[in-house]
Amino acid sequence: MAKKKSVKGTWTKAEVTLLKKMFPNNVTTKVAAKLGRPVDNVKKKAYKMGLKKTKKHLKTLGLA
Repeated sequence: MAKKKSVKGTWTKAEVTLLKKMFPNNVTTKVAAKLGRPVDNVKKKAYKMGLKKTKKHLKTLGLA
């Protein structure tokens, strides 16, 4: 029997867990590369989940 393919755009539990762990303290491009997803998709998912960058991370980028 063939493996079930996930529906395009569907996020696995493992991907969501990794996003929650990485997004607040890492550059979005790095998170997207790790997940193998486009940066825009990662931004949209993080926004929908209510994830934000930490103030400490933003400060290292010169944004806070």
